[in-house]
Amino acid sequence: MNRIGLFIATCGYIGYVPVAPGTFGSAAGLAVFYAVRATGSVEAELALIGLLFALGIWSSNVAERHFGGVDPGPIVLDEVVGMLITLALLPVNAYGALTGFVLFRILDVFKPWPAGRFERLPGGLGVMADDGMAALYGNLVMRALVAFFPGWLA
Repeated sequence: MNRIGLFIATCGYIGYVPVAPGTFGSAAGLAVFYAVRATGSVEAELALIGLLFALGIWSSNVAERHFGGVDPGPIVLDEVVGMLITLALLPVNAYGALTGFVLFRILDVFKPWPAGRFERLPGGLGVMADDGMAALYGNLVMRALVAFFPGWLA
């Protein structure tokens, strides 16, 4: 089960990229976003976010034990879920998705309150919750941007 947990937490070992693994994880999140958006199913989009969030809690616990630290860099499933939340239920085009990508990366790095505090939650929950909160902020900002610039982002 440890190998499966590591495989999931690192998104098929994308998290082992030596430079900016979180950015690569977010890029993987964009690919997952386009795949689920292609289904045209809001239910599938929301179900995938919930499923990956739950898998992220479990697999991040496994990965933290393996790496011997709190929220180690190779865990990138939180970035994948963060991208899905940032763009959830928004009518974005490619420019909008890329804007969401940049916005999420900024929010994930700076972790505005209370996202930074969520990191203190135990184990995998803390790993997933801080990015989830940053992504909720991202979704709200994206909603405003899409409203103000619909011809550019939607």
